[in-house]
Amino acid sequence: MLSGMLTIALQLSLAAVLAAGGLTTVNTQAPKRPDAPQLAPYVPTPQDVVERMLTLAAVTKNDVVIDLGCGDGRIPIAAARKFGARGIGVDIDPQRIAEANANAKAAGVEHLVTFKLQDAMKTDVSGASVVTTYLLTASNLKLRPLLTSQLKPGARIVTHSFGMGDWTPEKADSFTDAEGRNRMLFLYRADGKVRQ
Repeated sequence: MLSGMLTIALQLSLAAVLAAGGLTTVNTQAPKRPDAPQLAPYVPTPQDVVERMLTLAAVTKNDVVIDLGCGDGRIPIAAARKFGARGIGVDIDPQRIAEANANAKAAGVEHLVTFKLQDAMKTDVSGASVVTTYLLTASNLKLRPLLTSQLKPGARIVTHSFGMGDWTPEKADSFTDAEGRNRMLFLYRADGKVRQ
């Protein structure tokens, strides 16, 4: 009982911290898949930030973009719609996956995107040329060994707001979004070295 109350309190505290940083939509509900840990609360990335992430990664029609923690699917959908890339979204919440599939159909790109109800920590990313995340730094650090061991040299990783610890990004992009909020994006490039 006490453990459950502490978990809820921590989630609400994290949501308040993120909201104070200029983020407005936060879903603090526990994940629907009890076997998979939640790596971050659901906070949709604004569309202009999505497009800036994909531009920073220099996405083309030859890319496979995997978004870990895809939410409503906006990053894979934008990769398909704007750049002609293949998009794959991974999320632990069945509601988000249902929304993502509906959004892909509405955008007319369901032939280019796939959404998987899956734990990001157990996802095979070896086929990706681009991986995107909007997760907490601690979560990015948990994913870092998986990403750096599976991705081919030259594959790009773009993180929104939160970096990869002591791994120096190839590029950091600081800007003000369409709503006047400060944003930070980080571009990393796989180089064959596994980073723990």
